Amino acid sequence: MQDLENLKIIEPGDLIAGIRFDDEQGKIWFNEQRMLLIHAAVMGLLRKELIETLGVQRARRFLMRFGYHSGMKDAEIARKVRPHIAREECFMAGPQMHGIRGMVKVVPTRLELDMDLGHFHGEFDWFNSYEADVHQHEFGQAEEPICWTLLGYASGYTSYFMGQTIIYKEVGCAAMGDEHCSIIGKPAHEWEDKAEIEKFMLPDPVAEELFALRNELVKLRDTVGDDSDDDYRVFNSIGQSAAFRQVCKLIQKASVSRVTVLLQGETGVGKEVFARGLHVASDRADKPFVAVNCACIPPDLIEAELFGVEKGAYTGATQSREGKFERADGGTIFLDEVIELSPRAQATLLRVLQEGELERVGDTRTRQVDVRVVTATNEDLQQAVQEGRFRADLFYRLNIFPVYIPALRERKEDIPLLVQHFLERYQAIYNKRTLGITDKAREALLEYDWPGNIRELENLIERGIILTDNNNEIEVCSFFPTFKESDSVVGKVRQDGFLQETAPHPDNDSDWCARFLAEGRSLESLEQSLICHALKESEGNVSKAARLLGLSRPALAYRMKKL
Repeated sequence: MQDLENLKIIEPGDLIAGIRFDDEQGKIWFNEQRMLLIHAAVMGLLRKELIETLGVQRARRFLMRFGYHSGMKDAEIARKVRPHIAREECFMAGPQMHGIRGMVKVVPTRLELDMDLGHFHGEFDWFNSYEADVHQHEFGQAEEPICWTLLGYASGYTSYFMGQTIIYKEVGCAAMGDEHCSIIGKPAHEWEDKAEIEKFMLPDPVAEELFALRNELVKLRDTVGDDSDDDYRVFNSIGQSAAFRQVCKLIQKASVSRVTVLLQGETGVGKEVFARGLHVASDRADKPFVAVNCACIPPDLIEAELFGVEKGAYTGATQSREGKFERADGGTIFLDEVIELSPRAQATLLRVLQEGELERVGDTRTRQVDVRVVTATNEDLQQAVQEGRFRADLFYRLNIFPVYIPALRERKEDIPLLVQHFLERYQAIYNKRTLGITDKAREALLEYDWPGNIRELENLIERGIILTDNNNEIEVCSFFPTFKESDSVVGKVRQDGFLQETAPHPDNDSDWCARFLAEGRSLESLEQSLICHALKESEGNVSKAARLLGLSRPALAYRMKKL
């Protein structure tokens, strides 16, 4: 068990170094989290409005939850900045960050913690509490302790480290006339009024009431059958941008007809998803949906695959079988990469579209089919017609209702929704729970041009889930492996998914080595300098420092311990 006397306190320089001001982009960063610099007086006005609007108890609950989540976030950062030290010593970053944020000066007076056994008892004095100051300015002297946000912060921070709910009580408050504020923290089950205290960490009933009313409104809209712009929600796709909604409107209009639809767009934009959405929204939804990638079928077999084959039609046709069109009878067939069809297959497809009939390969009997045809291509079919690679009459038949699906870079407003969707999918697949992505990672995803579109985004999210431990946020380096904390995200992302780096290196290795030896330095001192520099570059993150040095994390930890 660690107590205050034998607990090593690390200077807060590594924490302060994590704060970066990006005035060009109008952003402040603390590690990978975006921060705000707000006037304490403005926070006082917010407190006042909350108290006057919601009442004291609800305002207290709101501000304690606000502080609780802030403390949890800072605890995550502390573990990332100081991963190479004992958890008990790393815990003391919390009081330091409380001060760095300008909220309060924290002086521990008693501290007992054993994270393995779950034992915690902490007593701290608070000096210069901003919350006490602003409360006194707005309301005068208080009758009870009022540092609600700071209490929530301490509870959230400590709960994260201890892996259980730790609750603090304020037993003295400067806003009441005391010399300074004082708090006591211990596990929730050790407080006699546990239920009363814990309820302040739960969502406010007023918010639950608003969510319930909103759900009722959504159900009412569904019952009435609203025909407004919300119709796009019937499709199994994710988005809210204007470009996305426009595509959904077109698909919605096409779904109520028999028209042939041509989906155009780059690879990975989700053409099959929209094709399935069109089928589901149509009156054919209870019939088959058959998807075919024409590029995956050899040219000499494509007719047999699409339209069927009779026994003995060619060597290897040992039995008669139906083709994709017959399987889709009554439903929808989706022909992806339709430009890859052979000339004979193009002629047969034209007949199916015009007459609704086909003949199997090697057969003389005509078969009637009722199939809705949806085609897709990422090439310009009109240009293919001019080059003689595609039939003009088939092009005009397919091009009755063209729909262009925008690239992901043209609908970046949808990226956060898609990220959340893929996070939920792959967390379930890999049985992991992450805390989402960092602000820096989110900015990197928004700045990237996405040559692979939604498919590429999905792959990046899967990789991020795999590389990230449970109950941690996914960092930008999990998406873009060569990212460095010192990099500015804007303009750095290349088309291949990596970030540009301009690492300094000596022009001449021989000259550099000669200077090193001339200075009389040892190999050990060089190793120590490199490790210190890497830790400085990575702001204390051992995993990132190891990557900079081309080592594994355990290998670097061993060298640090040896040095």
